Amino acid sequence: MFVLFEEAGKFQAGRILSEADSSAQVELDSGKRVKVKAANMLMKFEKPAPAELIRQAQALAAGIELEMTWEFAPEDEFGFAELARDYFSEKATLEEQAAMLFRLFEAPHYFRRAGKGRFRKAPAEILQQALAAIEKKKQVQAQIEAWAGELAAGTCPEPIREQLFKILFKPDKNAPEYKAVVDASRATQTAPLDLLQRAGAIASPYQFHWKRFLFENFPKGTGFPALQAPLIQDELPIAPVKAFSIDDSSTTEIDDALSVQGLGTGTVTIGIHIAAPGLALQPASPLDVVARQRLSTVYMPGYKITMLPDDVVTAYTLQEGRDCPAVSLYATFDEATLELRESQTKLERVPIVANLRHDQLDAVVTEEWLQDPAPPEDPRLPVPGLHPPLAFLHRLALHLKSLREIVRGKPENFNRPDYNFRLVGNDGAEPVGDEQVLITLRKRGAPLDLIVAEAMILANSTWGSWLGELGVPAIYRSQASLAPGVKVRMGTRALPHAGIGVKSYAWSTSPLRRYTDLVNQWQIIAAARHGRTAALAAPFKPKDAELFSIISSFDSAYMAYNGHQGGMERFWTLKYLQQQGITEITGSLFRENMIRADDLPLVLPVLGANALPRGARVRVKLGEIDPITLDIGGTVVEHLDAQPGDDAPSEEDDSEEESVAGPIAIAVDVNDTGETQTAPVPAA
Repeated sequence: MFVLFEEAGKFQAGRILSEADSSAQVELDSGKRVKVKAANMLMKFEKPAPAELIRQAQALAAGIELEMTWEFAPEDEFGFAELARDYFSEKATLEEQAAMLFRLFEAPHYFRRAGKGRFRKAPAEILQQALAAIEKKKQVQAQIEAWAGELAAGTCPEPIREQLFKILFKPDKNAPEYKAVVDASRATQTAPLDLLQRAGAIASPYQFHWKRFLFENFPKGTGFPALQAPLIQDELPIAPVKAFSIDDSSTTEIDDALSVQGLGTGTVTIGIHIAAPGLALQPASPLDVVARQRLSTVYMPGYKITMLPDDVVTAYTLQEGRDCPAVSLYATFDEATLELRESQTKLERVPIVANLRHDQLDAVVTEEWLQDPAPPEDPRLPVPGLHPPLAFLHRLALHLKSLREIVRGKPENFNRPDYNFRLVGNDGAEPVGDEQVLITLRKRGAPLDLIVAEAMILANSTWGSWLGELGVPAIYRSQASLAPGVKVRMGTRALPHAGIGVKSYAWSTSPLRRYTDLVNQWQIIAAARHGRTAALAAPFKPKDAELFSIISSFDSAYMAYNGHQGGMERFWTLKYLQQQGITEITGSLFRENMIRADDLPLVLPVLGANALPRGARVRVKLGEIDPITLDIGGTVVEHLDAQPGDDAPSEEDDSEEESVAGPIAIAVDVNDTGETQTAPVPAA
């Protein structure tokens, strides 16, 4: 005796070996033995053989007209054998009965299952909806096949072009555009990014990187709602100083300025004046909501996306010729020994006499000029009398740096230069990607750089320690040690920062550009106003969950923004190579088969460097540039003599990738495995 049964939506047949009331032991044609519940057994028969019955029934089922079957099927519940006798004949064969079973089972839109071999026909209105959905699915599938064909032939359909970034990075796997790319990728055995690139979906490499960044980080665009900068209500005293800022020419968010008082008296007071949007902006206000969504200004060559609207920045920036609201740290030093005697914080208006631009003045404010006791006035300086305060600030900066290095246990070794990017004729407008790019060298540790860096470290560490002493929570950056692999972390506790060499460090000096600094400024303002009771009056209280939420969001956004900046700097560096016709460069081996260019911000893999030691200088012939993946390689053509110190790695070698393009996940599953395809796209 044989039996036809259903198991997990699949029909099988086999020989009954033994049978009880609730189940039977059945042997399949494969020899496998299975236990079949009585509720799943649909037909018992002597012949034909099970495999033959299923084969014939499947062939007959394909010819059963569902629409006609539905028309004459009973309104009440019925069995498949009954309907087979109505459809075929009163003497419907086993094969015909099984065929009807198979056909009914595979057409749930026409017939609903009602139990063991039992069915009920679907209501007319439900059937029409189901048939319409099936027809729509057929049309969608036809569209998918058409799009896939176009992609395979090298043409990108417009709907896929519009969904490019969603398909590649955040796909809806049920969307027809995504499915078309998967089908075409599988058919052509081409990676999705390569397929779309060949099909012309990516018209501009620059726009690919830019639009992808906006898609992932600014899906609603970069515009601001209509918001006005609130007025500062405090009656602030005018500080008796003449302060000046030091920034790049493109800087509009001027957060910090410096002043010097008491030169020649034996006691000198340095003023570090920070723009004070925190005196006007309040937590949870409309402007705060905007700033918290963005968390930081985004920088890239030739362009930036500011954290705050331009009008708001203009209201609080430390613009020359104005008395600007500021949070000021005054640090008093012994003029001879440079010993710090005291520090205090004030809320005030600070006269800004000059906005110095280091890219215009680095050639003037040199170490030689600063060490000259009485140099002649240089007409390139915007105001007279800057030499004495700058000379003292530089002397103090060198001293503060040396003290930090003692705490660090070793000197800072940032021996790589910085580079300035300028897009000719851009004037701050959004680049299109084909501008002429100029890259100029800027040595790290230039006097003006050092002055600003040490002043900001002094302010951030002093305020961080002060808030910690008062029990006022803040957002800190800390590093437990300089051991390899120990990273800088953000938290709410005043812990040491081994990399800088200070006992605590709270970003507080860029409140117009970084949200963490604005948060810390609110806390500093509370401390300046309330002193020992500031912990009760500050916007953020100890163990405030909001601070941890801000830290988490900021970390993620800041990493993405820095990644985009690095990717865009690499893009413009590669564009510079093309525009200048550079085919060979010199550089130093800093990692296995990786070199750093001598005169450009470029790291690339090379062939032919396996036997060379770290620090070896080489001449490299450049390979082909891919502006989409930001990929470039090279081949060593000459081994140059190593320079003294070349084998001494920079302190940053183990902590920075310096815009090395690397593979990231392209979320297109071309193999139906649930895994993603990867392609070397710039990490962001």
